[in-house]
Amino acid sequence: MNILPIPTGAYQEMCYIVWSADKKAIIFDPGHDADVIFHALNEHDLEVAAYVCTHAHYDHINALADLHEKAPAPIAMHSKDLAWAFDERNQGPPYYPRPRRPNVEKFEHLESAESWTFADLRFQRIETPGHTPGGCCLLFPESKIMITGDTLFKGSCGRTDLPGGDPRALKDSLSTLKKLSEDIRIFPGHGDDSTIGVERATNFFMQ
Repeated sequence: MNILPIPTGAYQEMCYIVWSADKKAIIFDPGHDADVIFHALNEHDLEVAAYVCTHAHYDHINALADLHEKAPAPIAMHSKDLAWAFDERNQGPPYYPRPRRPNVEKFEHLESAESWTFADLRFQRIETPGHTPGGCCLLFPESKIMITGDTLFKGSCGRTDLPGGDPRALKDSLSTLKKLSEDIRIFPGHGDDSTIGVERATNFFMQ
């Protein structure tokens, strides 16, 4: 399995393109810079199989509509975050306007299944609320790779002082992640990758 991190936008949000042998890709958290993401797809000769959002903050979904127009595919997001994803309250001027809603009949709700398959890519959904009500981590069990969004960072974790944040829920979510295999490699929404083992041993918020 291949994973390509692409830092996007003013907050350097990490968009990830994941694909395997059939060249069909999942785009996780297309936050900004749609042209850069689309160029990467063309460079690697990839077809979009799905867009998956760990959560709905503006810096993680601002390029979603632009990409979907060029490359339509299913969009998966937790319904608790979808409820406010495209509202006026979800913006960060001057860098991030309100995300434009993609022209799609329906969204796939991440909470509706524990295991998801797009093309030949299979991942498990782990609900990790706290940073947002519908925050999720997405684990590829065979490859031991997990996209953690803004739940868990290298050396830190997501903030809970934004609307919908819940410190107690985030603490419980981190406890859930702490129980996973130490050799799972994490790819967070901002910053460098790490492993569950390293974070369990060194991250204050995982103690």
